[in-house]
Amino acid sequence: MAKKTMLPILLLLLPSVAGAQPANDSGVTAWMLTSTALVLLMVPGLAMFYGGLVRTRNVLGTMMHSFASMAVIGVLWAVCGYAFCFGENRLGGWLGWNGNFFFLKGLDDSILDAGIPEYVFAMFQGKFAIITPALIAGAFAERVRFKGYLLFITLWSLLVYNPVCHWVWAKDGFLFNMGAAGAIDFAGGTVVHITAGVSGLVAALVLGSRRGYPGTAMNPNNLVMTLMGAGLLWVGWFGFNAGSSISSGLDTARALTVTQIAAAAGAFSWMLIESVHHKKATSLGFCSGVLAGLVVITPAAGVVQPYGAVVMGAAASLLCYGAILLKNRLGYDDSLDVFGIHGVAGMLGALMLSFFIRPGWMVNAAEAAGGTWTVLDQFGVQAAAVGITVAYSAAVTLLILFLVQKTTGLRLSEKGEMTGLDNVLHGEHGYGLINLS
Repeated sequence: MAKKTMLPILLLLLPSVAGAQPANDSGVTAWMLTSTALVLLMVPGLAMFYGGLVRTRNVLGTMMHSFASMAVIGVLWAVCGYAFCFGENRLGGWLGWNGNFFFLKGLDDSILDAGIPEYVFAMFQGKFAIITPALIAGAFAERVRFKGYLLFITLWSLLVYNPVCHWVWAKDGFLFNMGAAGAIDFAGGTVVHITAGVSGLVAALVLGSRRGYPGTAMNPNNLVMTLMGAGLLWVGWFGFNAGSSISSGLDTARALTVTQIAAAAGAFSWMLIESVHHKKATSLGFCSGVLAGLVVITPAAGVVQPYGAVVMGAAASLLCYGAILLKNRLGYDDSLDVFGIHGVAGMLGALMLSFFIRPGWMVNAAEAAGGTWTVLDQFGVQAAAVGITVAYSAAVTLLILFLVQKTTGLRLSEKGEMTGLDNVLHGEHGYGLINLS
């Protein structure tokens, strides 16, 4: 059995061969249009989640990081991002390129084998490209220049997101072709969460802590907004994961089911952990558990069984809770725990999925291998993909930070930071207040 039968996203994206044009499937197209909208909904959801967690004087500036990504990466994706991610191998396979995808000019009449217009797939994938750099912003919240941030996400998208996306999801990407069945990343555990989490950690370490951290209390300004943002993320994640089947059938149902289960298991487990550790369950802890469960299942949504989603959601909450405790002990300022949740749960999901794969999937993998293919074989592929992604993301992010600091600058001045992003960078106040904390 050919390797491309292993993962739906890779089977269904094959460009049409000479001959009859595939027919448009209105049912699948309708679901993919819905999924695209759901993933875009996650970006304002993220803005609300992050915006509620920072201090009052920084709420608009923090939310603008997410909305600005919709604009900057939205344009960049149409110009060249799709071409870099899903074009044929270039520069030794470091990234792809297809001139017909430049400005999406070759997509007018293209219907993919999945039965959807290629425009729909391009826009669906574009939403992943938008939200990934926006996730990173939580790691250096409350202390960066807006101009520097825009340059950072532009370079990061071109030099980190696009290459990793090509390696993992393009049909000729080297991580896709690693081993008998390729590195599994159904919906972005590696491409989105590991890259964002690791890059966020590097940025937080290079830029240093917020002034006054950790001695000064930096309480959230609006946990109600954070809860609402977490709710929008949970809803949007069904498009994120179930939409990544690029179909509307059994694979879609499987992905949706385990997404719901893992999110619930993560939230429930975090409440239990807090109840034991602090004698009370917090709303912020609930939100953190939801995200941990959603992130850990993202790479695994197409291959694991429901009981695996329960175990993975619970394990993600436990490990992410420990990672945040460790951060507090070490004293580095990952402001909104981007690495502690997205990075840690993303790596855990990419590795842990090996032990909960559906038996039928393993049978297909063994056939592709021409013999046997074990859980440990797949774990080795997953570990290699995680290690490569971590090392590459860290190294290139370090280079980008150096370039941005030497040009526009990224770290805000002490006076600007104490005044707040909203007033200094945008000339506004989020709540129309005079005495800002």
